[in-house]
Parts: sequence; structure tokens; C-alpha cells
Amino acid sequence: MVGPVRRRRERQGVARSRVVKFVLTEDEHADVQAAAQRLGLARGAYAALAVLAAAREVDPPMPDPLREALIVLMRAGNQVRRIGVNLNQAVAALNATGEVAGDLVPYAAACVRTVRRLDGIAEAVRKQLR
Repeated sequence: MVGPVRRRRERQGVARSRVVKFVLTEDEHADVQAAAQRLGLARGAYAALAVLAAAREVDPPMPDPLREALIVLMRAGNQVRRIGVNLNQAVAALNATGEVAGDLVPYAAACVRTVRRLDGIAEAVRKQLR
């Protein structure tokens, strides 16, 4: 499974010299880790943003729905491409034996249509992210 693209936060104009330390349960840590991953941030960066949002009484950092959609579409595209690998193996078997296996042709056509559709949707989402 492909994870979200990790990105470094932009550097602050002023260096951060203060440290805040807190302890979490395993479940709390897992929640913070999952939230950080959804935003493509390190745990510490996410925790700093969330704490500052609470202190300033503003909305906490939230994932961009379009970016999340793009990630899901990219994963789906990768899975369909894996199907293409299996299709390629079936074609290799066809070439070796000379016999068409079951629904090879419709399966191939469906695979191509699905990949094109996913690529088109992913491109539309990517353009919205600009």
C-alpha cells in the first residue's frame, strides 16, 4: 500500500527554541500518528500545529479532501495496473499455448477502460489542487 506523500513544513521565520513534552497512551499515540499521516506530516509537526490551533482558538489542521481523493485514486490506479500485470501473464500463456483462456479479451478491455477512467479522474483532481 502506498502512503501519502510526505512533505516537510515550511521553515519558520524564527527558530523554535521551546520544547513542550506530553505523554500519550498507545491509542492516543495511534490517533495522532494517523492524523499526521493524513496530512503528510511528522507526528511532532502535526502535534505542534494542533496545539497551536487549540491555543489560538482556531480550527485545527485538516486534510484537504481533494488531496485525499487524489491519493485514493492513485492507489486505485496502481491496483488496476497490477491487474494489468496478471493480464500480461495471461497473454504470455496464450502466446505459449495458442489457446484463449475464458474471458481474456473482455477482461483486457475492461482493464484498459478502468485505467483510463481512473487516470482521467486523477488528472481532474490534480488540476483542482493547483
